[in-house]
Amino acid sequence: MNVRFGVLGPLRVDGGQAPGPAKHRTLLAALLLSAREQVPVERLLSAVWDDRPPASAEAVLRVYVSGLRKVVGGIRTVPGGYLLDVERDDVDCHRFERLVAGARQAREAGRLAEAADGFRAALGLWRGPAALADVESSALRRAYGVPLEELRLTALEERVELDLRLGRGAEVVGELRALVGAHPLRERAWVRLIEALHQAGRRSEALNAYQDVRRTLVEELGLEPGPELVAAHQQVLNDTGTGNPVLVADEPINELPPDISDFAGRRPVLDWIARMAAERGSAPVHLVLHGPPGCGKSAAAVHAATALDLPDGRLYAALGARPPGAVLEDLLRSLGCPDGAVPPALDDRVRLYRSTTARRRLLVLLDDAADESQVRPLLPTGPGSLTLVTSRSPLAGLEAARAYELGLLDEDEAVALLGGVAGPDRVRAEPEAALRIVRLCGHLPLALRIAGSRLARKPGWTLGHLAGRLGDERRRLDELSAGDLAVRGSLALGYRGLPDPERRLLRRLGALSAPDFAPWALGADLEPLVEAGLLQSRGLDEAGQERYGWHELTRLYAAERLAEEDGGPAGALAAMAGEILERTRQAREALLPAEPGTGRTEVHLPAGGGPAAGAHPFSGRGGWSRRGGDGLETGWLRQEARWLSAERRFLVAMVEDFFRAGLYEAAWRLAFYLTPLFELGAHHDDWHAATATGLDSARAAGHRHGEALLLRGLADLHRAEGRMDAAAAALRAAQPLVDGLELARITLRLGLVQAAAASHRPEAGAAGGAGSRTPVAGGAGGGLAQVPVAGGGGRRASQVLEAERAFARALRVFEEAGDRRGRAEALRALGSLRGDAGAVEESLVAYQELGDLRGEAEALLDLARLHLTARRHHPARDCVERRLGINRRLGDRLPEAVALLVLAEIEEAEGVPAAAAEAARAALETFTAYGDHRSAARARQALARAGLEPGG
Repeated sequence: MNVRFGVLGPLRVDGGQAPGPAKHRTLLAALLLSAREQVPVERLLSAVWDDRPPASAEAVLRVYVSGLRKVVGGIRTVPGGYLLDVERDDVDCHRFERLVAGARQAREAGRLAEAADGFRAALGLWRGPAALADVESSALRRAYGVPLEELRLTALEERVELDLRLGRGAEVVGELRALVGAHPLRERAWVRLIEALHQAGRRSEALNAYQDVRRTLVEELGLEPGPELVAAHQQVLNDTGTGNPVLVADEPINELPPDISDFAGRRPVLDWIARMAAERGSAPVHLVLHGPPGCGKSAAAVHAATALDLPDGRLYAALGARPPGAVLEDLLRSLGCPDGAVPPALDDRVRLYRSTTARRRLLVLLDDAADESQVRPLLPTGPGSLTLVTSRSPLAGLEAARAYELGLLDEDEAVALLGGVAGPDRVRAEPEAALRIVRLCGHLPLALRIAGSRLARKPGWTLGHLAGRLGDERRRLDELSAGDLAVRGSLALGYRGLPDPERRLLRRLGALSAPDFAPWALGADLEPLVEAGLLQSRGLDEAGQERYGWHELTRLYAAERLAEEDGGPAGALAAMAGEILERTRQAREALLPAEPGTGRTEVHLPAGGGPAAGAHPFSGRGGWSRRGGDGLETGWLRQEARWLSAERRFLVAMVEDFFRAGLYEAAWRLAFYLTPLFELGAHHDDWHAATATGLDSARAAGHRHGEALLLRGLADLHRAEGRMDAAAAALRAAQPLVDGLELARITLRLGLVQAAAASHRPEAGAAGGAGSRTPVAGGAGGGLAQVPVAGGGGRRASQVLEAERAFARALRVFEEAGDRRGRAEALRALGSLRGDAGAVEESLVAYQELGDLRGEAEALLDLARLHLTARRHHPARDCVERRLGINRRLGDRLPEAVALLVLAEIEEAEGVPAAAAEAARAALETFTAYGDHRSAARARQALARAGLEPGG
């Protein structure tokens, strides 16, 4: 009789698929589990809606039953419920229970072979390890699924026990290893494995199995093995091992695990292994395949090894945490060494192994190695032999070994793997959803295999549905689990193998959302986590720091451990906040020495790196050499800018991390400290994001001054983008929040907005330098020197007058407060607006006294524009060249491009269009590289003008 209905695995009807809608499947499963029995409506409601039926549930249930009757016959309405009128043997779970009961009766009657066959037939009905695999009802899982799965495991153990009594121990070892791998705390399964190994003459492996289970029980449960395990162990110990020795087999050994039928991609590493294997000569070749957890190292190694043909065979050993002595015993037995002939001491085993392999050409696959000391004793010595080692670590200390880092799959390979597991037709039907799954799995082979397996088990699911489930970060690791495959489990192996300090370090990293980071933020050495395969080195950044990154799923696992073991990210982030804020503040100071209101008038170099105590680091124009290499001070300033640039993505992510953790003060301060970096590099997207989060943080903290600072930065951003109305609105919103010097700084900026509006050139306020000084520079679009004092319409004249008044008010406040930087900024703004070169020159001297090279550069450019407007070409050129010298020494590419555009204007005015075009072209290259489209448009206009000139 054929089984018509299946619940032992995914739901099945007449050998085909179950009904599509999830609740229809749940209803059918509930009826099948009680076939030929009345099922009360209340029980069906509980099953279909997981104990939480809505008020209209009974009416909806009737609709479901009606729909189900179109697919399945025999559903009858009975008083108080429904009944599925089918033979119980037509449902696999009922036949399974009947066959198990029959097998037990046969065993009790002494018919052991018949009983074993009965258990085997019963277990053969299962189509996977889980009953009701695609039925979404925890109520049914609790009431029926879990008991059925427990009965399956018990029946398997009982069948194995019968096989052992029938002398079939060698036949069931592999099956039992899989069973204890899936259920490592199930003592009866371990008992049967030990008995099977013992019966097969593999006494040492039986003893090793006992040590494995004892270690697992102690570590996981804090319990010693039970009486049955102890008895099995003692029986092996009492065996004197006087049986016939195992003889060396004539046939080549092949212990490789089976290759994966749906293996996809990995052509470069397969070619590398084949190429290295072809170079075998008078010495053995040792290859290390390393990479993060779940990247497919073992699958690639097995696939490559299967294609290699060595005359004396292929050995395989799963290392994990096993000591080399235990692995050597297994390898020696595989090579034909009798059990009693394996020496007890490690050194003796190594000598015997080396002498045994010296005359053979073997392939030895050592899977999941922990470190070099574990691998060295296991390397074969025969000329022409090949060792393939997989490890999370590169095993850099392994002598004469060549290593290959296995990364993630590329997009095509990842889609192919997903299609190979889930079905190519389904992937072709939803290509966009397939790509989304690939990206959410981070191109990680293990994650993709699990996702494909889930789709294969859920034929009613679309790829879009699974992609939606994976999209929730909080559930992603839960979703990436299928049977005994789980991304979380793979990562947990590496985590549990770490010492406590490294575990704490990984948890601290789990507080970060940044894609990469440098060790300074953690104040710790990250190399141990690289060795464990949980972090990857990303090389040196532009500041010369080594950066580290990790897979997105590793980050989620670390965050999960942090939440479970330490209560969440707030504590870890609070511990990091001080160092991050101080380091970023120092870098900001390098960009903006003596910022308004600080009272600082000099740059302080790092300890031990600057002039003698009391010396002025930059004493006017003589403080640094304009010709010949960078001075110490200039080099330091340039390095600070490089550091900020290298850490930009990390610091922007930290603003959001602080905010999410409720560390509002840290979040808004960090956002404020970063504004000069955003302006210097035209990082407008980051500027928008950090400022928005910073504003939310300042408001959440109730910090009015912080809110005003962020609004001021927002106004600078709007002005850099040419949105003057928005800039003015931000500044007016900031005015009521502050007074004194900060109000003066806001007033100064409001004047800049008004002056830019009067110039009819919105880009006049675009970014051209760094931080609070930059807006005064006039930026990429031209300085305030281009704003005429007279002429134009009444509105324009009014705007100029308002701007002039704002600058004058700010200047008075700065002078009264003794704020030297504020005075320099206001003088420069006023001089540029009035066309007063004397005022701008006075600001230039002030910047030099402050030791502010970037402020000096901006004042030089404003002077150049004033000279150019007055047709004083020679002094204009001198100012631009001095400005370019500073920009180049500091590595400020965008401000350099701004100056090049002014140089192009000078060349054009002097009638040298070729030189003008050259300068404009160089500026265009920089603006394009930085994505500054508005400034690039101005450079193209300059190029066009140069091309129209005679000789251009």
